[in-house]
Amino acid sequence: MKRLLLLILTLVTALAGIGQQYQPEKVNAKAVKLYEQAIEAARADDFKKGIDLLKQAVQVSPDYADAWLSIAGMYGELKDYDNAIFHYEKARAIDSMYFRDYNLPYSINLAGKGRFADALAAVNKFSTINDLNESSLKAAAYRTRCYRFAVDESQKPALQQYQFQPINLGDSVNTAVSEYFPSLTIDNEQLIFTRRVNNNNEDFFETKKKADHWTTARGLTGAINSNLNEGAQTLSQDGEWLIFTGCNFPDGLGSCDLYVSFLGADGWSEPENLGNRINTEFWESAPSLSPDKKDLYFASRRSDGYGGSDIWVSHLQPNGRWTEPENLGPEINTSGDETCPFIHADNQTLYFVSNGLQGYGGDDLFMARKGPKGNFSLPRNLGYPINTIENEGSLVITADGSTAYYAADQADSRGGLDLYTFTMRPDVRPIKTLWIRGKVFDANTKKGLPSSMELTDISTRQVISQVQTDETGNYLITLPVGRDYAFNVNRKGYLLFSERFALSEKAPDSTYHIDIPLQPITANASVVLKNIFFETNSTVLNEKSQVELDKLVQMLKDNPSIGIQINGYTDNIGKAADNLKLSNGRAQSVVTYLIKNGIDAKRLKFQGFGADKPIADNKTEEGRAQNRRTEVIVL
Repeated sequence: MKRLLLLILTLVTALAGIGQQYQPEKVNAKAVKLYEQAIEAARADDFKKGIDLLKQAVQVSPDYADAWLSIAGMYGELKDYDNAIFHYEKARAIDSMYFRDYNLPYSINLAGKGRFADALAAVNKFSTINDLNESSLKAAAYRTRCYRFAVDESQKPALQQYQFQPINLGDSVNTAVSEYFPSLTIDNEQLIFTRRVNNNNEDFFETKKKADHWTTARGLTGAINSNLNEGAQTLSQDGEWLIFTGCNFPDGLGSCDLYVSFLGADGWSEPENLGNRINTEFWESAPSLSPDKKDLYFASRRSDGYGGSDIWVSHLQPNGRWTEPENLGPEINTSGDETCPFIHADNQTLYFVSNGLQGYGGDDLFMARKGPKGNFSLPRNLGYPINTIENEGSLVITADGSTAYYAADQADSRGGLDLYTFTMRPDVRPIKTLWIRGKVFDANTKKGLPSSMELTDISTRQVISQVQTDETGNYLITLPVGRDYAFNVNRKGYLLFSERFALSEKAPDSTYHIDIPLQPITANASVVLKNIFFETNSTVLNEKSQVELDKLVQMLKDNPSIGIQINGYTDNIGKAADNLKLSNGRAQSVVTYLIKNGIDAKRLKFQGFGADKPIADNKTEEGRAQNRRTEVIVL
């Protein structure tokens, strides 16, 4: 009997709760006055004052649902999702029917905390309301798509295991004003960024890495900063070019144009407009320069795109002019906005921001990889929590692919946007990239030589980087790991320089410094071709040799008056007579290739030397590999 009575009392209490209705007209007048003052504070964007007043109101009138809802809304404006959720649920407990209309903003705050399944359930409840207007229906449909996408993505193991822990770069970099658009040199030693100064002006600042900290940021020296807006920049990997967005400049072709400045002895040069191929009457911004300085990616609102802002690329020609920009196509661009491209040092992985591709809400970060023919793959969302329901901005990633820098407004921000760093999730990292730095010079005079350099994937014959040294011969070229590369330096009047980097099986631990003495083309000058390959115990050229052989053809065409001899060598494994025959046949195969590609046979000779004239010890495999070589000698 006692148990039955308890059950009846419980049912009566539950039914009373269901029937309870919030009655705004019965709220205490003092609480209403505090509520009105809070709304005025919110209109002035003083949400903290508004929250304080509303908390006083609910102390006076604990069942004041509108006050609880407004506290939640103001916390949502401050991106304090935990407090927003708590106060929405306080209001829901007062009257769940009255709360129905607030399930949409409630869902947004749940999603802000990454609770996407709960957010989806909340927006589904909102969508059951019968008399929703068209605007509410569209908003609900949009959030439903985002939450479903997020729920599906959250099942992926890579996202479940990832710990996202952004670190503020600290007081030497960040200030009470906003810092954003970070850009790095390839050695991670210099960081240049945009800072908003005097409320409405943008200038460039730099900081340098010293041990484990960044130095106090200072404005760039030279003629680059002005009282106009300079921002949204890209720094070349060698730190010598800065291409940036200049808005409302006197010589501008549109509202915002792209400009370039060069680093010299006196700092950064006077900015130069990139001209009417890059810039239009429309908006151009957010440039990103490829590591070889040959490709310029940027965002533009020019009229012949796919809608909104699109990403375009222009190529630097040998005459120093940029080509007409090419749209990256419908795989990357949408009817929405795509912007903030960043091409990594691997020259293959592109990161960008889009609100037209499916994401978590607002602007999300995506990545795509360039294929052998230069086309990009379909974009991939970087996932939560790198992407959130808020608008994400630009990021840059170090050459090793493990560390990213970006701007954000976090709880520990010094003011506005601050610069942060975080560890990239492994499955969305670019290809780990090392680099070669050095100087090209005349082997006899030691004078620096401006020269063209090329890094080619031996397997695919895809050119990864093309670099022109500066006027004194200095160069920097990137070297993505995981593949085998041919590295060639070519200059008219000099022998081809050949090097090979075998990184497909083992990644080296350090970068390279290679000074390259080019041999003038004189009688008896010689060079070993490092990227000529033959099938085992055969004179048949492996197709991987084509990259190097084509360079040799080009050298001979550039210097039509010379004749050469191809010398072949083997290691000492096997019979001497067999080795001699093999080396002679291999040298002949090279000559045959040259003839087939337009070189006069009268300019060519060949000879095999077998295991004679070793250049390394045949006792080790490494030494034997060096002895198996193809050599070019000028006759």
